[in-house]
Amino acid sequence: MSDLAIRVDNLGKKYRIGAPQMKYRTLRETLSDNFERTTRRLRSGDQDPDILWALREVNFEVKQGEVLGIIGRNGAGKSTLLKILSRVTEPSEGYAEIRGRVGSLLEVGTGFHPELTGRENVFLNGAILGMHRDEIEAKFDEIVAFSEVEKFIDTPVKRYSSGMQLRLAFAVAAHLEPEILVVDEVLAVGDAEFQRKCLGKMNDVAQAGRTVLFVSHNMSAVLRLTQEAMVIDKGKVVLRAPSTEAVDFYLSRGLSQEGERVWDADEVPESAYPFRPLAVRVLNGQGQVKDSLRSTEPVLIEIEYELKQAISGLRVGLYLMTVRGEYILTSFDTDDSGLFERHAVREPGRYVSRCIVPPDFLNEGRYALGINASAYRVKRYFQDDQAITFNVDAAGAPGMQWPEPRLGPVRPRFEWKIEAE
Repeated sequence: MSDLAIRVDNLGKKYRIGAPQMKYRTLRETLSDNFERTTRRLRSGDQDPDILWALREVNFEVKQGEVLGIIGRNGAGKSTLLKILSRVTEPSEGYAEIRGRVGSLLEVGTGFHPELTGRENVFLNGAILGMHRDEIEAKFDEIVAFSEVEKFIDTPVKRYSSGMQLRLAFAVAAHLEPEILVVDEVLAVGDAEFQRKCLGKMNDVAQAGRTVLFVSHNMSAVLRLTQEAMVIDKGKVVLRAPSTEAVDFYLSRGLSQEGERVWDADEVPESAYPFRPLAVRVLNGQGQVKDSLRSTEPVLIEIEYELKQAISGLRVGLYLMTVRGEYILTSFDTDDSGLFERHAVREPGRYVSRCIVPPDFLNEGRYALGINASAYRVKRYFQDDQAITFNVDAAGAPGMQWPEPRLGPVRPRFEWKIEAE
C-alpha cells in the first residue's frame, strides 16, 4: 500500500437532470409530478430516470511514479473522474485515497482569479498546492519563461486570451512540483508548437518519478507518454492494459457510428453558441453513408450545423488523421478566397458544408475525422478532434499486384514513364 499514489474504490458520481425548479408550486402540481416520476421509475426498472450516473463502480490503483493514460469518448466520464480526484467535486458514492499534493490542469482558467495579475495568480496557485512562498519564488522565473507571457505577467488574467491562460496554467501546474499531476484535454487550446513543448515537459515530469494522469484524444500522445492506459465508457472502466493494447481496443470499439456522428443537444457545450453541430457524415461515390470506402473512389464529407445568430468570418473545417493521432491534413470550407468573401457573414439557419477527397488519395487503413468551427483569431466555437472514424480499402489501387503493405497514409496514383536510352 505504501507505494500507491492513488487508490479508487467503487467510485460513483450522479447528477439530477430535468426541468429547472419553479419558485412557486401548488400542492396539486407537486403531487402530480411525484406520481409521474414514480410511474417513470417503475417503467425503467425502479430507477429514477432523472438521475444520470456520470461514473459508476470505478475501481483502480496508480502507483507512485506511474503515468496512466485515460481515454474514452466525449461524455464517457473522464473529466468527472479527474474533478473528483482534484477535489473540485465530491463523489456520490465510494471514495478515493490520494497521497501527495495534486496539481491539476482541468480546463482553461481553472484556479485563476480573473481580477488578479498573472504574477499574483502564480503565487495563489502555489499556495493552493501547499507550497511555501520561497518555493514559489525559486520557480517563478522558470514558470514565466516557459509560459512566454513575460510582457503580461503584471496584467490582470481577465485580459489574457485563452491561449495565454493555458500557457501560464500549465507552467504553474508542471513547475511547482506536485507529487501528482492531473492533465485533462486542454492542450488542444494551444498552438502546435506549445503542445509539443507541454508534452516534452510532461515527459520530463514523468521521468522525474512523479505520478501523472493524462486524458487525451490524441492517441499518439497517449502512446508516447504513458505505459498503461485505462478506457472509460459510459461511466465505467472497461479496460486497463498496456497503452498499445488499450488504444487498439478503444479504436476498434468504434468511435464511428456507421459513417455518421449525430450530436444531441446535451453533448454540445454552451461555449459553442451560436454554433451548434448537428452531424458529420462520410459518404461513398454513390452518396451512401458508409463506414468503409474504397481508395479508388471519391470520399464525400458532410458537416451539418445550425447557427442561432449570424457569425462573421466563420470557417467550418475538418482534420484528417491516422487513428494514432498523426495529422494528415486540415481543410476549411472558406480556404478559397472567393468563398471566404461570399460567406463573410453567415446568417442564422441550417447549413451543410461539403468537401470531396479525390480518388486515389488515401492508403488502406483506418482514419479519424475531427471537425472545427471557428473565426480566425476571434473564437473557436466548437471542436471535436475525433468525431468519427472510417476504413479505407485499397482494392484496385496501384501496386496491389504486390501483397506488401504500402507505408504512409496516402497512396496517390502517380503518372510514371519508362524509357530506354
